[in-house]
Amino acid sequence: MLTKEKLFEIKIEPPNPDILRAAGRKWDGISKPIDGLGDFERIVARIAAIEGDIQPSIDKRVAVIFCADNGIVEEGISQAGSEITAAVARALGAGISTACTLGRSAKVDVVPVDIGIACDEAIEGVMDLKVRKGTRSFLKEPAMTEGEALLAIERGMELAFDLHKKGSRVLATGEMGIGNTTTSAAVLSALLHIDSDEIVGRGSGLDDEGLNRKRDVVRQGLLKYGDAAGAFDILCSLGGFDIAGLAGLCIGCATNHMPVVLDGLISTTAALVADMLVPGVRDYLIPSHEGREKGNVLALKALGLMPLIKGNMALGEGTGAIMLFPVLDVVMDYYLGGAKFDDYSIDEYKRFD
Repeated sequence: MLTKEKLFEIKIEPPNPDILRAAGRKWDGISKPIDGLGDFERIVARIAAIEGDIQPSIDKRVAVIFCADNGIVEEGISQAGSEITAAVARALGAGISTACTLGRSAKVDVVPVDIGIACDEAIEGVMDLKVRKGTRSFLKEPAMTEGEALLAIERGMELAFDLHKKGSRVLATGEMGIGNTTTSAAVLSALLHIDSDEIVGRGSGLDDEGLNRKRDVVRQGLLKYGDAAGAFDILCSLGGFDIAGLAGLCIGCATNHMPVVLDGLISTTAALVADMLVPGVRDYLIPSHEGREKGNVLALKALGLMPLIKGNMALGEGTGAIMLFPVLDVVMDYYLGGAKFDDYSIDEYKRFD
């Protein structure tokens, strides 16, 4: 059983620096201007360093979608009720959700996980890793106990280990849960010590009155737990089982030298929690899209990452992460098989930086 002591003792081995440099040299030998593919060259080099192989592979990829309910919904912060979480989870299990449809085109397997849906139903096609039937309203009490948060983190880690053993080369993060833009905004505001009004957004489409209510609820939560010390206490006080499970997944990926592609606000908040709990996780994170929620960009910046896709998306379910893979495939194919300068009988470009 995972304890706080065991969690904080986890050590992350950094990606291979020699492979990173070798991958950079390999890029420079391909017949194109230096850094001609910009950030995508660096991402492929990072993936090579993470995998410890100058010839990396992202052929076997899985999007893990953590589904969970949030007690804060009872405070009127969403235009939809908690029953929507279970409904979308059923669609994920049936393979008809947005993530599943995009995943088939992007050649990404989708694994939906019940880590905290507020129902007794065993949803067909959805992995049951339920910790509890939803968190508590953080306005009334901490969202999770320490034991519940640790269990969610542990189950995320174990799932990463299991998928790695089964041959997965890269994982993508996703989530589904009504109210989770509220929990993530609260957690992120506390982690970064930022005015929550700067982060709280409209989620799935709140009007002005709903947005003001959501901002007020987050402010109250931050005041209530203002003495929360460190990422773990903040997670327990204000977070969700999806955030905790995703944090565990990121830690598990880093432990197994496996890249993990982040989606939007909830995923990046979870990744920041993971890196604060276990330093070094950030070296294994691949950003996908900018998203519509300002907090997503702030979380990525705190992790030293820049989004690769703009897109103005706010769908969730890991869709932004899934949509990155076709672009990565194109760039990876070029990295592995692009013509060298020798093939053109022309001189290489020189790097001067």
